[in-house]
Amino acid sequence: MLMKKICQNLKKRSGQKDFAADESKQHIGYWPTPDYLRSRTVTGSKKMGMKFIGEGNDSEGSNLIIDLADENDDRPIWITVWGGGNTFAQSIWRVQQERSPEELKSFLRKFRIYTITDQDRPWSQGDTINYANSSHQWMRKFEQDLLFFWDECAWKHQNGTGRNNWDQYARHIQDHGNLGALYPKYKYGVEGDTPSFMHVIPNGLSDPNVPTQVSWSGYFEFGLGRDSLTRSYTNYTGKPYDISTKYFSYFYPAIFNNFAARMDWAKEGKGNRNPVVIINRDKGINPIEINCKTGEKIRLNATKTFDPDGDQLSYKWWLIPEAGTYSGDIKISNSKSGIATIHVPSDSAGKKFHIICEVTDNGTHNLTGYRRIIFEPE
Repeated sequence: MLMKKICQNLKKRSGQKDFAADESKQHIGYWPTPDYLRSRTVTGSKKMGMKFIGEGNDSEGSNLIIDLADENDDRPIWITVWGGGNTFAQSIWRVQQERSPEELKSFLRKFRIYTITDQDRPWSQGDTINYANSSHQWMRKFEQDLLFFWDECAWKHQNGTGRNNWDQYARHIQDHGNLGALYPKYKYGVEGDTPSFMHVIPNGLSDPNVPTQVSWSGYFEFGLGRDSLTRSYTNYTGKPYDISTKYFSYFYPAIFNNFAARMDWAKEGKGNRNPVVIINRDKGINPIEINCKTGEKIRLNATKTFDPDGDQLSYKWWLIPEAGTYSGDIKISNSKSGIATIHVPSDSAGKKFHIICEVTDNGTHNLTGYRRIIFEPE
């Protein structure tokens, strides 16, 4: 009954009148039926650690993962891990036993896995962690065949920042409608696992398949992990940690406002909605790639951008240097207006640089939409 009430409000806010006859393929913004969600929800492993990967450890969850990979569908499958990823590990193990090495590689390359730290092992005090107990370490050994995100940055900042701003969660999230009534007060931190979900929110900021683009979930580089043994896309120290920290601080207000607005949707079927950013008549959310010449001036027009609620919009065009390969400055004329001009540097041939168009409304709560434009000078 609770899910039905919430779903009715979400449908009301989005203007959705009915449910689709076939809900197996959904567009962004569609709210499925509670029955469909229940039909797609199964139980995975209930045991922790690598010692429970192998014969006798298959589950409905690990079998479903294999079935999804076997579908005739080119879209990547995202595994977002808020605890232990051993259900996914068991599916890999099963395929490894029953299929050829080439088929295993094909299976692995259909997936992207984002893990909040490495939680498939007992927690211990200090820095003494036996990662060999974890199925995560075993999965990371597949390296380039499995796109593995190992976050050791965003979750820490989300935890602490949420705790330090608990008054905002108490006001806008906790006890806010039927869904908020289930939201508990923190014990250790707030929303620490949520970056695994934030990474795939379709807000136009990034392509989630590219770890180095910077998104609401942070920034990642391929390298040796915290276990000093396996390599994956991670951010636990050094430059990747610093970059993730920088952008988490920048994006946190937009992240929280997005959460608060969604709670409004679920409570009453009302509340602010995000601007729809349109660049040069491109209405999608994928990054826009522009081939250009050095020395050119490229005009980007976002004036077709609109707000579903008729709110006033403010624009900001900015360079995200960490995502590109060009290290110099980029001049942006009219960076606070709907039409901006990008001055392509004369020494940028063969390099790439990324420009973000960020559009924020003046509604309650202020919501932001993004588009990424990738320049490839020659």
